[in-house]
Amino acid sequence: MPLARDVVKDLAVEHGACIRPVQLRRTDLATGQTEPVLVPCGHTLASVCPSCAERAKNLRAAQCREGWHLEREPIIEPDDPTDEQLWWIETRADAQAQRDAAEAGGEDITDWDAELAELDDEINNAGMRGNVLPKRPERRHRSTRRRQDAPPLPRRNPDPRTIGKTYTTPDGKTFRPSLFITLTCPSYGRVTSQGTPVDPAAYDYISAARDALHFAALFDRFMQNLRRFVGYHIQYFAAVEPQRRLAPHIHIAMRGTVSRAELREVIAATYHQVWWPSTNVVRFDNGHLPVWDEDKATYLDPDTGEVLPTWDQALDAIGADAEPLHVARLGDRFDAQGVLAGSKDAGRCVGYLTKYLTKHVADCHAALTEDQARHADRLADALRWEPCSPTCANWLRYGIQPKNPKQGMRPGACKGKAHRREYLGYAGRRVLVSRKWSGKTLADHRADRKNWLVETLGLPATDPTRYAWEPVNPGDQDHMPTARRLLHVVADRIRWRQALDEARRRAQGLPTDDLSATGDAP
Repeated sequence: MPLARDVVKDLAVEHGACIRPVQLRRTDLATGQTEPVLVPCGHTLASVCPSCAERAKNLRAAQCREGWHLEREPIIEPDDPTDEQLWWIETRADAQAQRDAAEAGGEDITDWDAELAELDDEINNAGMRGNVLPKRPERRHRSTRRRQDAPPLPRRNPDPRTIGKTYTTPDGKTFRPSLFITLTCPSYGRVTSQGTPVDPAAYDYISAARDALHFAALFDRFMQNLRRFVGYHIQYFAAVEPQRRLAPHIHIAMRGTVSRAELREVIAATYHQVWWPSTNVVRFDNGHLPVWDEDKATYLDPDTGEVLPTWDQALDAIGADAEPLHVARLGDRFDAQGVLAGSKDAGRCVGYLTKYLTKHVADCHAALTEDQARHADRLADALRWEPCSPTCANWLRYGIQPKNPKQGMRPGACKGKAHRREYLGYAGRRVLVSRKWSGKTLADHRADRKNWLVETLGLPATDPTRYAWEPVNPGDQDHMPTARRLLHVVADRIRWRQALDEARRRAQGLPTDDLSATGDAP
């Protein structure tokens, strides 16, 4: 016999309802009346909430379609600030002036800095992006001379356009194609059709791990080079996923066209150098680890008691003639297809771009054989000891203090996402979208879908400033248990689906049952 609670959860998934709804309390500021409101959890993984993950996937697909084949330049104009936003900026300006005056007078400014950080958070919460006083960390400048083993990269004069060229056929028809590109990592050794190494001992797992760790930076460099090469500001929608051999590769929907010869030239000229300290010598391992000095807040050599080199000191020790720790490059093999707006290929490519967005990176290709499982284990072992960032605890293994060291750091136990098996070394964003892709943010696309639903159902517009929202805690009197919340969202979802079906029939001139969105007859 099936469990009733499992049936409710399955029914929620069938109707597209969230299986982990969050309960909020909405207060009408005009009347003082309060009511519970259940909102979706918004998770993007199907293993956590299939319905929310599917909605997020569909939203990304809509974002991709809307920006891929634009025929006009997207207009991006910021909204005018509201009175509340202006007030927060004025408060921030006054606090900054007082903080600077206190610093000039030799006073302690710790409390002022904490208050400014809180104000910056409030400014972002008020709907403003960025910081009023951007932080500009010190950067280390190395020679920008291109590597001798990389071909030169010609540049064209910059053109501010973002849309591709229009082509005209001999019979007078015009079309504006775009591209679907797939880029891969280089080879680390021969692999079988299952993606496992032919010779595991000869497979370069260290390079595979490092390429995965720095894949996002390599793709960013590729897009910079491509824009310089073609001259105009190319826009893209890209999704990262693993190949069967577990190396990351990326699908790119690119507005406009570039020839295969030009792509091949840019790929060959693209590289990303990682100027980090050397990891050739392991100084501390197993139980022989650096010790923490609480008084000096630093790590010491357990044998000599000497302070380990700090991150900045280790970077300073890299000589002018030294080689980078790693040079990431793209593989020679790539794929590029021309795509026309509205074609079957366009829909198929959008499906490729969003296919695995509801899964963890490692879940895209499950290990079905022992060889595949051992291959994943060897890659995970290489990633365990490879430093993922300047703050990674693995630097202690090589006798270097991580940036911003803390007590309790242990090599092989870094909490960075890149070291977790489900990420396969790639801890960046799965979807990478250029700013002028569609002229809208993801929140704008979500608002468009909501406005369409409200207009289709004929619901009245609500004033967002009329209500105050607060979370409902488990100890509150009006808190709903999870099972009860799930029943509510299933009932609500069924009523909303019936109301949407009725609205569609009404728009098509078909007979309806005249039910409102709440399920009540008018």
